[in-house]
Amino acid sequence: MRSVMPASPSPIATSRVSAPAHVAAMSPYQPGKPIAEVARELGLVEADIVKLASNENPLGASPQALQAMQAAMADVARYPDGNGFVLKRELAQHHKIGPESIVLGNGSNDVLELAALAFLGPGTSSVYAEHCFVVNRLATQARGAEGIEVAARDYGHDLQAMQRAVREDTRVIFVSNPNNPTGTYVAPEEVQSFLEKVRSDVLVVLDEAYYEYLEPQQQSSSMEWVARFPNLLVTRTFSKAYGLAGLRVGYGVAHPQVADMMNRVRQPFNVNSAAQAAAVAALGDERFLRESIQLNRAGMKQLTAGLSALGLDWIESYGNFVTVRVGEADRVFRELLQRGVIVRPIAGYGLPRHLRVSIGLESENNRLLEALAAVLQAS
Repeated sequence: MRSVMPASPSPIATSRVSAPAHVAAMSPYQPGKPIAEVARELGLVEADIVKLASNENPLGASPQALQAMQAAMADVARYPDGNGFVLKRELAQHHKIGPESIVLGNGSNDVLELAALAFLGPGTSSVYAEHCFVVNRLATQARGAEGIEVAARDYGHDLQAMQRAVREDTRVIFVSNPNNPTGTYVAPEEVQSFLEKVRSDVLVVLDEAYYEYLEPQQQSSSMEWVARFPNLLVTRTFSKAYGLAGLRVGYGVAHPQVADMMNRVRQPFNVNSAAQAAAVAALGDERFLRESIQLNRAGMKQLTAGLSALGLDWIESYGNFVTVRVGEADRVFRELLQRGVIVRPIAGYGLPRHLRVSIGLESENNRLLEALAAVLQAS
């Protein structure tokens, strides 16, 4: 039998297709490393790898949500409800708002993009904080708008400075509360005071992806603020506390006119059928949500106590993760990978000496602390 060598791939010709300068200048979003990729690269067994890189819910998803998703799959040959009627109805009842104020997104990330697409363009600007969620900057750049980055205060938002940074051409201000990746938090009264001072033709995007992890006394009345501030957009997600990160479903709540503009630029069917069904079920599973929040609070105490015992400084966090200063962050990150523990380097957020660590199960947190102790001791 004659063996046949596979043909060598043809060389790829240089593309002469050009992108606008503001697109060519962008760096793509870098997600946390998936378990399968680390296993392939390092020759590790997937089951032995602990992923604490992407702020996912270590409990998984609500059993009710999983059942609803499976039922929805029977009709997968049909397009989803492009208007998300049932999900909007349930969200409207949950938040005591009108469904016409809701914009559905492929994760809340999509809602941030929709806000930028609807209200930013060349000749306009947005304002955001240093160390804020990188999508705020990327969404601004992608629209050819100018981003105005305001220096952080104690790793978090300096709202007074952000308000002063607003220019005549500013159309959007991004505020993440709690903030990712630092975990910092601004009290509701400060946010409300900020909203009262912002020019009425500037959209304030209040990203509350980690809202559910706040203590009850820390939670704002942001959904009620929407009626008072027609230039406010509040975004939430089912990816974190609700455990549906893999389905990508989030939403925004705004004045109906703002929501209408965003829905005009929204992709048709941007939230699939399984995601809509699972989100409706997850919203009603209060027991699972409570368990997720309780696990996170216990894990936060465990992890921060362990980091302190190692002599490391960490930023007080109000989310489901902790950002810790480790010095040579890139080296520590790579050595943790060798030990089968995935965390998130955040040099791209202006924090080259820090790593972000998600809260996991008790055993996963212990695994991280043991691996980190070994790495630090070896250095």
